[in-house]
Amino acid sequence: MSLVNTQVKPFKATAYHNGKFVPVSDADLKGKWSVFVFYPADFTFVCPTELEDLANKYEEFKKLGVEVYGVSTDTHFTHKAWHDTSPAIGKVQYPLVGDPTATLARNFEVLIEEEGLALRGTFVINPEGLIKLVEVNDNGIGRNADELLRKVRAAQYIAAHPNEVCPAKWEEGGETLKPSLDLVGKI
Repeated sequence: MSLVNTQVKPFKATAYHNGKFVPVSDADLKGKWSVFVFYPADFTFVCPTELEDLANKYEEFKKLGVEVYGVSTDTHFTHKAWHDTSPAIGKVQYPLVGDPTATLARNFEVLIEEEGLALRGTFVINPEGLIKLVEVNDNGIGRNADELLRKVRAAQYIAAHPNEVCPAKWEEGGETLKPSLDLVGKI
């Protein structure tokens, strides 16, 4: 069964954010759009390239009213150490959530049980706490923040325009479709 359109399960965690350790819970997601980006581990190879890519686009996410959360099964202490030592991770201004008990990784169904690590899972969550997008990559395949921004914009657009859908490669301001009997077989 897919997690799409399911409610985020209750959780409590600690994140490293802007030089502090801060609590994060499912309650923090209510009333705004959120993106959860799970990754295998701090101090690795593909992970810093992805998190830096997100850091470079973080202002664009914020302009859309979206909070980004990076999540791994490392502790918030490890996140701080990585932030303090890696030039790429030093750019990160969004919360890095520690999940050492793997509760979040299990809740979002990305935990590799035998390794205690998460797959590269990406989740877009609406202001009501419903998961609207789920993507899970093999850990050797990095993600693209520009494509994630496009998908967030599409999710926000269809939330505001429930009788429309966004076709392939849709970009903000582009044409959408209005599903109807008249449209069947004409695309």
